[in-house]
Amino acid sequence: MIPLAPAPEAVETGVGDVLLWGVLPYVVLAVVVGGSIWRYRYDQFGWTTRSSQLYESRILRIASPLFHFGILAVLAGHIMGLLIPASWTAAVGVTEGMYHFLALSIGTVAGVGTLLGIVLLIWRRRTTGPVFMATTKNDKFMYVMLVAALLTGLATTAISVFDHSVPDYRQTVSPWFRSIWILQPDVAAMAGAGPSFKLHVLWALGLFAVWPFTRLVHAFTAPVHYLFRPYIVYRSRDAGSSAHLAPVRRGWEPVGTRDRARGTTRARERRGSRSAGRR
Repeated sequence: MIPLAPAPEAVETGVGDVLLWGVLPYVVLAVVVGGSIWRYRYDQFGWTTRSSQLYESRILRIASPLFHFGILAVLAGHIMGLLIPASWTAAVGVTEGMYHFLALSIGTVAGVGTLLGIVLLIWRRRTTGPVFMATTKNDKFMYVMLVAALLTGLATTAISVFDHSVPDYRQTVSPWFRSIWILQPDVAAMAGAGPSFKLHVLWALGLFAVWPFTRLVHAFTAPVHYLFRPYIVYRSRDAGSSAHLAPVRRGWEPVGTRDRARGTTRARERRGSRSAGRR
């Protein structure tokens, strides 16, 4: 059984703690929301992953799923650890020892898998000529921020396992994180966290602050209408060449999403104007 960290002692807070744990989170939230809105309004063509699969797919086929599924598992673990109070897990029969064992084991596997995936992506980007040529300074900065966030998270996990004097994050970081969303930041709780947790949180705040201005912004876009859009016809047969073939089945109908509706309306207007011109 994993030894549990002690409860944090009362900590006196100063101006620095208030700025870091009471003001900075709201500044980052404002940057994320405002930056995302600005990026969507003025740089929609840049709202993309700039896929490089065309240049190299063998390594990408392994690295990309490893990174993306790993980061989703890491995100799920953070949501559970930060948003679910200890009293809730205890109410369903999950002891603190069981919880920490599961969190550490699953979290370590997810973190190592994510780190391995991003290392493969960086190695592919550095060793594949066309991919490296398409890499911008912004991309390099993004990779530094991501790798550092993963390393500080894994280091925090290791320190919390071997250094039993580090206060439990469920009594420090978690209450502070939940208090942010009700506009009553518990500065004292975060001030009582261990140095490794503080470093990881600060780096995570920095990562989210630059998120809207990098390729990571594509994570905010869920292409749900891709599941319902009609298939794309790259080349159609005219009536003469397809007379001897089986009749072509009709494709899916548009489901009325805003982009499809605008595109269909504009296409009809263009066809109408061309028909009027011929007359």
